[in-house]
Amino acid sequence: MPVSFDPQAFLDTAGVSRRVAEHRRGESIFTQGDVAASVLYIQKGGVKLSVVNGSGKEAVVAMFGPTDFFGEGCMAGQSVRMATATALTPTTLLVIDKNEMLRVLHEEHELSDRFITYMLAHNIRVEEDLVDQLFNSSEKRLARTLLLLARYGKQDQPERELPRVSQETLAEMIGTTRSRVNFFMNKFRKLGFIEYNGKIKINKSLLTVVLHE
Repeated sequence: MPVSFDPQAFLDTAGVSRRVAEHRRGESIFTQGDVAASVLYIQKGGVKLSVVNGSGKEAVVAMFGPTDFFGEGCMAGQSVRMATATALTPTTLLVIDKNEMLRVLHEEHELSDRFITYMLAHNIRVEEDLVDQLFNSSEKRLARTLLLLARYGKQDQPERELPRVSQETLAEMIGTTRSRVNFFMNKFRKLGFIEYNGKIKINKSLLTVVLHE
């Protein structure tokens, strides 16, 4: 039987010691190769996780928003960060030392079970993103990415207006060019799926792009 999990309530109930960190839009939170010693929780804002290969090519591998944890790899033995985290908007984070997080999870068994269920659901989404990259068209990948940014499926009332994100970042996320993203965004706007005038507003009809076979 699935259990509900409220991350903020978890942190408050368990009395987890943490510090607050504020980041400006575009500011680096941590960099690929940094020492991994903390788990981070987003109270406000948005974060992109990206990796750079040996030739300098960057790929966005995940996007996170309010109530998301990230950087949890340190709890599973990762000694260094495997990716770079960057604030997409002004972002407020709770920074929790990995040893403190491990202590709480060992002591609070019920909360530990809920946290593990929550993180497994997160990992399933990452796997779905990989399948999306391998098998779906650029157009469908863009639609799915916009819906994820709008928090569809995570809350009863998704956000219509997205955090400010550039076409370059969207192109990196879905593995295509900025010109293709621009083409699809204009198409979505003409079809009434989105409102796009600097800021992006999502209409529920965008789901038809993802659901249509």
